[in-house]
Formats: sequence, C-alpha cells, structure tokens
Amino acid sequence: MAALLMAATMGLSAQRPMSAPKGGKAISDELIGIFFEDINNSADGGLYAELVQNGSFEFSPADRDGWGAGTAWRQIRPGHSLGTVQVRMDNPLHPNNATYMRLHTERTREFHDYKGWKGFGLQNDGFDGISVKAGAKYDFSVFFRNIGGAKQVRVVLAKPGQGWGADPTVLDETTLNVSSTSWKKYEAVLTPSEDCKNANLQILVLTVGDLDIDQVSLMPEDTYKGHGLRKDLAQALADLNPKFMRFPGGCVVHGGGDGFWNTYRWKTTIGPREQRRQLKNTWGYHQSCGLGYYEYFQFCEDLGMEPVPILPSGVSCQGTNGGWNMWPTQAQDVVPMSEMDEWVAEAIDLIEWANGDPATNKWAKMRADAGHPAPFNLKYLGIGNEEKISPEFIERFKYIYERVTKAHPEIVIVGTAGPGSHKDNPDYEAGWKLAEELDMPILDEHYYEKNDYFLNKRQYDNYPRDRKTKVYLGEYAAKDKKLIDALAEGLYLLHVERNADVVCMTSYAPLFARKNGTQWNPDLIYYDNERPFLTCSYYVQQLFGQSSGQYYYGDCVTFEGDAAGVIQPQENVHYGQSVILNVKTRKLFVKLVNAGDQPKKANINLGRFGLKKFATMTTLSGNADDENTFDAQPIAPKTEQVKAKKKFSLDLQPYSMVMLEYQL
Repeated sequence: MAALLMAATMGLSAQRPMSAPKGGKAISDELIGIFFEDINNSADGGLYAELVQNGSFEFSPADRDGWGAGTAWRQIRPGHSLGTVQVRMDNPLHPNNATYMRLHTERTREFHDYKGWKGFGLQNDGFDGISVKAGAKYDFSVFFRNIGGAKQVRVVLAKPGQGWGADPTVLDETTLNVSSTSWKKYEAVLTPSEDCKNANLQILVLTVGDLDIDQVSLMPEDTYKGHGLRKDLAQALADLNPKFMRFPGGCVVHGGGDGFWNTYRWKTTIGPREQRRQLKNTWGYHQSCGLGYYEYFQFCEDLGMEPVPILPSGVSCQGTNGGWNMWPTQAQDVVPMSEMDEWVAEAIDLIEWANGDPATNKWAKMRADAGHPAPFNLKYLGIGNEEKISPEFIERFKYIYERVTKAHPEIVIVGTAGPGSHKDNPDYEAGWKLAEELDMPILDEHYYEKNDYFLNKRQYDNYPRDRKTKVYLGEYAAKDKKLIDALAEGLYLLHVERNADVVCMTSYAPLFARKNGTQWNPDLIYYDNERPFLTCSYYVQQLFGQSSGQYYYGDCVTFEGDAAGVIQPQENVHYGQSVILNVKTRKLFVKLVNAGDQPKKANINLGRFGLKKFATMTTLSGNADDENTFDAQPIAPKTEQVKAKKKFSLDLQPYSMVMLEYQL
C-alpha cells in the first residue's frame, strides 16, 4: 500500500539508500501530515492571500445574521459628491456569482479642504485592515460594466487620516477608463509608498452616470511560489515537513450543522474565480472558494505532499438541525439511493480530473486549461467525515466505495470510524466492522481529549497486527495549548511511531486560527495580518515532521530506574523515546520526551549505526503551563551542534523534548 512500508531498496536521485541494521521494524514514512479545513477564517483572510473581503458582493444573511451584499464595504463620497448604491442580480457576471453593485453617481465635486479627493464609490477595509509593505506590488482587478457614456474610475490604496477630519494619505493610485457596455476585467498594479497595517481600498467614480461593479480583488504579487497563498503562513506549513494534506474538511465536506444542501462541491471550485460557486461556511461565515481544489492540489505539489481530498458519502453530519443536542437519536439528512450515482460520479470525475489525460478526458482537460497539463498523481481519496455509522451511512458508503474501487482500483480509499474513535463508542465499533468487511485500506479515527488522555493511553499497542485496514489518525489534539499539552501529544506520537506499522498517517487539527476570527480552540497556528504565532504543539509537530523514516528501533534507549527490557512509552508513564531511521536520506533520529515534573536520565546505545562526527540536538523545554500567545512566545526550539557518540547518557529536564539528528 502506498502509505506503508517503504522498502530500503527505493532510491534517491542523488545517492543509493542504505540498508537497515537488524532490530528495526518497518513503519510508514508518511506518518506526519496536515489537515486543512476552512474553520477559524483559515482561507479568506488567512492562507488565501486575497486582501479584499467580500469582493464579489456575495455575502448574505444566510452566512451570518446582519450580513449582506454590502458587508465589508462602505459608501464614500469625498468632496461632498452624491450618488447611490444598488444591489443587483439581473444579467450577472456569472450565474455562480449572481450579486453585483450598481454605482449611480449624481455629482462629483471637490471642496478645497479635501485636497483632490472627490468622486462617489465604495471603500473596502479588508480583513481588520489591509496590510501592505512599501515597494511591494499588489495586483488590483475588477469587473466593470458601463451604463451609458464612458467613465473614469479612480482606484486608491489609502492610509486613513490620523484624527477627526484628517485627509487620508495616498499610498498609490491609478485611474481606469471604463467604456465597455458588457462585463470586462480591468487590471492595475499598485505599489505602496510606505508600510501600512490598516490601509483601505477606494474605488471612486469620477463621471456622472451608472456603472456596474463585481469581483474586486487586491492580491500581493509575492505569494508562496506565485500561487496565490499567503507566503508566511504557507512557509509555516512547509516548515512542518508534512507528507500529505487532507482537505477541505472536516464538517465543511458534508455541510456540517446546515444539512446536506450546503455540501462542498469540488467541481464548482476549479474554474476562474468569478465563476466559482461560493457558499455558506459551516462555521458561521462565508467561503469565496478562491482557495479551491485546484489551489489545494497545487499547494500539495509545491510542498511535496500527497493530496488527500475528502468527498461526501451521501449522508449529512449528525449535527444537522441541532442534532448535536439530540445525538445519537437525531436522524441524518441522506441522499435518496436513486440519486447516489451523482455522488459516485463526484468521486470518479475527481480522480480523472487529477490524474487523467487531457487529450481524452474532459475533466483532465479542465485541469490542463487551468494551467496544469501534467497529472497531479492522486493516490488517496477519503469518503465521508466522522458521520454517525448508521444503516443509511453504511448503505451509501458501500455504494460509492464498491463502484469507485472497481473503476479505479489503484486509488487508496480512506473511510471513517465515526465521531469519537474510542472503544466505548458504538460508531467506532461499527466503523471498524464495516472496514474489515470491505477490506478497506485505511480508516480515519478522530478524538480531542484533555492532555491526560495523551499522557496515559497507549491503545495502538493492542490493535490487531493481521488487519488489512490501517489507521489514519486524521483529527486529534489535547484540549489546551500549554507546553504540557504539546508534550502529551509528543509522548503520544512516540507511541504512534512505535505502532506505525498499524498507524500510517496522523494530522493535528485544526490547523489555523485567525485572531478575532476563531471558533475553535486550540489550534496549531494562530495569525493576524502581520505574522503567524506558532504554538508549543506546532514545534512538537515540526520535530516529528522533520524526523520521518522507514524503520523504528525500540531498544536503543533505556531510562535509568526502569526494569530491564522495558521499552517506553508505557501507559501511565510520562516519559518515552523513539529511534527512527530514514534509509533514503541516511539520517537517524532519536526523540526523547519527558512530560513529568522530575528529571530523567536516558541511556542511549547507537552502536549498530555508522555515525558521522557531529549531530544536531534540538531541545524544547520550559514550564508546564508556558503558552505561546499573540503577546509573548516563551517556547521555541533551541538547536546546537554536538559531538556524535555511539554510547552515552543524556539528562532530560522536566517538561522537555529533545531530538538528536545524525547523518549516517
């Protein structure tokens, strides 16, 4: 199976892989990945670099009470110009983007105290202000449709005036001449003259008459690999060294509490931005889908990650219509069996879009037309997201699973173990029964618990070794973001590595959270318009992501005071170790976690490995309740070069993690 047991004979272009010394257990080297869901405003105003909020005027009260087409916009009329703004939906830019604004300008005039500011129009403040850098280039675009005579439109990137009545400062501007009587895209490049954290974008009509406007965009040119993602946030993900990315959810996949009508449909997210169907976000805001399936796959390629898209199973989240309060008695929304072929096609068409030949397949041609003629080489496909394992779910899952695997047996299907993957949960038992009945390759388990769960539970030691179905721990986290929580997760990941013949993939969740826009805590990375704030858990994930390999050695480290033959981590023991060999990169990693309040001495014997002269030691340590916040970040890894020794002892401080990296 693609996720498991990479053989020692697999080669690199630069050098032949080494052989593995005796005593190692073959494990998955795709163990650490990421899970992206648009929760906590993670896409618009986050990873997706667009700086204009509601640029298509598609916000509505269905997204959030009090919202509408004008949300994030305000009417402006400097120089006491006059006009009105009208919401329109007739003859739109595209049926998927039905709402636009008509600007009716009655008078433009300039009063002496406005120093050149005149016109009638709209202003957008972005997401808590538009943050721009001096000298950087920002691509502005908009669709206009002129009504009547030609119009002049002034586009201004402005810094707000300081104090009441103060004039704004022009950071940069351009004037567009609009004459087309049908929808036409107009573009310009704006280059701010100074840094500004709270800039705004002004669109001012300078000519009397009517003008239609839609799909306003301001995008930094300097995005991650030029692909439209915010550079610092994308780099924070790259620094985790993830092996895969699961997307787009989560509850977003099947509509969450809003019902199956709000299901995420990948086909409406791959075309030009102005043609994508936007939708209400499960978490109480709006999704522009500017970050869509094409961008997800492109980002996976940019980071060398396997894409793991998740598609609906024909059954809604059990939280629909208040079901979380009534669960497990609440019935799910379900697709009639007579309509299930549509959802089979949803999966098969995605595989062909990602992997097919543009010369023979219409979906593959759409991929090529978007700029990617080569296949994305999709290997994994998830069906369903922690739905209650009801008879309705089982019937529909089987229907999709059997037809997709018949059409594309090369694709590794990821199923779901339901909400809350614990042995006292009937959905967990039913999910595993279904997986074994179908010989499913991978089953997705989820659990969020207090840190004592991760400190004390070691359930994968007891999972059957003869199961064909492997585990993907797709969502997990300790329920706080202090150092002790991160170390508990680290200790648990040592347990997972020891059992990485059973567990093939893991991903912490949720991934991102925007300051002033967070619905769920804790999260791995917090951010504002200026920078990301990395949590203690982020640094633990980073160490594990950097130390992937194909073989696990459990007998290289012992702890002073333990009985002979004891291999840590053990249940209810808050320290542990893991030694991982990567035969492809010729690196050896020793990871040690002490989540207790007393120091521990580790005795390390690496005599079976041929070590080079020096090693890199990374330490993460502090007080149990230390926490990285927007105001202070006391926890960060410290790295030093040390002399490589084959046999030595290491003192582990309380509440610490140490990783030693050796080149072989």
